[in-house]
Amino acid sequence: MGGGEAVIVAGIGCRRGCPAEDIVALVRQAGGADALAAPAWKHGEAGIAEAARLLDLNLRFIDDAALAAVQDQCPTRSAAVARATGHASVAEAAALAGGGRLVLARIAGGLATCALAEHP
Repeated sequence: MGGGEAVIVAGIGCRRGCPAEDIVALVRQAGGADALAAPAWKHGEAGIAEAARLLDLNLRFIDDAALAAVQDQCPTRSAAVARATGHASVAEAAALAGGGRLVLARIAGGLATCALAEHP
C-alpha cells in the first residue's frame, strides 16, 4: 500500500495444527485484510503460512515484547490463553502490534482466532 493509505492487519491466533482453511474463513468473515500477523512462536505452523499464501497476503511474525506492549489495548482477554502463552490476548495483540488501532475485536472459528487493526 502506498500514498498514505491505511493497512488492515489481521492478527491470527490458533491452536497447534490449525488448518489453513480455518484461518482463511475467519479472515474472509472479518472482511479481509492487507496482511496477516501471528506470534513469533507460531513461525513453524504450516496452516498460518498456507493461509497467507491462499489469501495472497504478507505474513508478519510478532515477538513477545511487541505482544506484551499492547496487552492493555486488547478488549478480549482469556485466562486460559494467558496460562498457555503468557499473553491474555493473542489475535488482538498481533493485529495491534506496531501502532495499529483495533477495528474488529477477536472472532473465533474452528481452531483459529482473528482480529483486525488499521495501521497508518
